[in-house]
Amino acid sequence: MADIIHPSKDIVGSKSTLLTGKKIALGICGSVAASASPELARELMRNGADVIAVMTEAAQELISPMLMEWATGNPVVTSLTGELEHVALGGGVSGSADLVLIAPATANTIGKIAAGIDDTPVATLATTAIGAGIPIVVAPAMHGSMYRHIFVLDNIKKLRSIGVTVLPPDEAEGKAKIPSLKAIVDAVKSRLKEKDLVGRNFLITAGPTRSYLDAIRYLTNSSSGKMGLAVAEEAMLRGANVTLILGPSQVQLPNCRIVNVETTEEMLHAVTSELLSGPYDTLVMAAAPLDFKILKASNEKISSESEISMKLSPLPKIVKEARKLSPKLFIIGFKAEYGLNENDLKERAQARLDESDMDLIVANDLRRSDTGFESDTNEVYILDATGKAEHVPLSSKREVASRVLDSYVNRRSGVGSS
Repeated sequence: MADIIHPSKDIVGSKSTLLTGKKIALGICGSVAASASPELARELMRNGADVIAVMTEAAQELISPMLMEWATGNPVVTSLTGELEHVALGGGVSGSADLVLIAPATANTIGKIAAGIDDTPVATLATTAIGAGIPIVVAPAMHGSMYRHIFVLDNIKKLRSIGVTVLPPDEAEGKAKIPSLKAIVDAVKSRLKEKDLVGRNFLITAGPTRSYLDAIRYLTNSSSGKMGLAVAEEAMLRGANVTLILGPSQVQLPNCRIVNVETTEEMLHAVTSELLSGPYDTLVMAAAPLDFKILKASNEKISSESEISMKLSPLPKIVKEARKLSPKLFIIGFKAEYGLNENDLKERAQARLDESDMDLIVANDLRRSDTGFESDTNEVYILDATGKAEHVPLSSKREVASRVLDSYVNRRSGVGSS
């Protein structure tokens, strides 16, 4: 029976492998936000993590340890015994957790950790992890008035001063609510991710552009901006400074400097202006700008009863203009095709890379619904100037972004280059 894998673990890595090989001790305290703990554990698992729940007595009165065992597929720590669970998970010994996540964290537990008090399994785990140098992420959840208490804020400041990541709660309806699942999972990824892009300055384009026919109608494409957003988030996670030039899009914006544009001409101007004024060493052209503009556009709304004839004029390639401005710039381009076989897709991408003097190009085929502009997944080939192609099978766009930046790091450091 010991070798049987718990059925709940069939979701491990289903969304990404960004946390594969990482063991996370999930401390759960006595807040009603504990109701979110099973789904939080599952989301960490979908990104590849192995999760072990550790619960206070108060937490066990709100949700069952049996529920957390179902969610994680692992036995739950509900008390400390002669097996020294706090040391096994947080002591920095063989098999210890790579990170301790306390979510939800009550004002009581935050205060205990800040004061070195360890009279619950979660507080003792945190105390041991701090002493062992294991990363800790804390996600507070409490009433708003408690969160604003001067001593609670002071305790949070103490924890941050020793390197504990304490996330800001979502303050709404008079409550300091637990941060979103995405915010918590992103914080975990950030603490565990190697900071191999520190000091790099990235300029990233994302989304579509438009060319207006009249005051309200325009030509565009269905690019969502999700791929460029994923690259921006992954680059920031790894320590890069990021500026995002974003066409019209409904994506959730990352916490970086953003330049909004509408047309290809505006995107070109934004890229060239940034390259002339900023110390950028890397350009990622993940946007899907229009290659043509409508000539003779009207400033008014054209009557729906009018016969319309459009003439299109080609627009300059942004990547070529960028290369002229910055000969030493590392450029990563994207090439989207439709209905090509693997060889033709790679050949066209290689031709575009050579023609535009890029360093890397990422090619994909849009014909499938799970690899299209608006999907959350993609399947790509990453090619370099030598003709070497790396296949990334169907994965989340965030994982694709990670693989692209892995290729970038390898080439910047000389690994795999010829």
